[in-house]
Amino acid sequence: MPRPVPVPGDTDSPNGISGILRNGPCVAGFVAFFIAQSLKVLTHWYTEAKWDFTQVMRSGGMPSSHTACVVGLTAALGTIQGTDTGTFAIGLVLSLVVMYDASGVRLHAGKQATVLNIIISQLPADHPGSGETPLRDRLGHTPRQVAVGALLGVVTGYLVGIMWHGFGMPS
Repeated sequence: MPRPVPVPGDTDSPNGISGILRNGPCVAGFVAFFIAQSLKVLTHWYTEAKWDFTQVMRSGGMPSSHTACVVGLTAALGTIQGTDTGTFAIGLVLSLVVMYDASGVRLHAGKQATVLNIIISQLPADHPGSGETPLRDRLGHTPRQVAVGALLGVVTGYLVGIMWHGFGMPS
């Protein structure tokens, strides 16, 4: 069923921020992302024995927030709309691509950046490449970090999906 054409000033319009906030799968993705980013502070404290709240704004680390986000979206789509829909299929394929990218391409790009930073740091002072700003080397995720992000996404998406049905919210 097609959606009605929005009328400017109509507060019941499905468009804009209120439409996003009424979209269960979108909310699930954002909640999973926020939880994953927040958990990075705790996992950093656990591994490094110091608090670093800047971890909330960083990529890489435990768990993968990108994975949690897309898997949360996909799990909510499956819970709310069913796993036999085209939107679930799109979410599933997108999730697999993001997880592959996080643990493959981005992880290896980060490892290459680490090696390049070491090489640059050993250049003589008169070399044109010396003094370059170090490359960011915390880009990707280990398979374990991706798996934990996926688990977080499944749980978050499922719970948000169940709540969405319980509150009678539109899918």
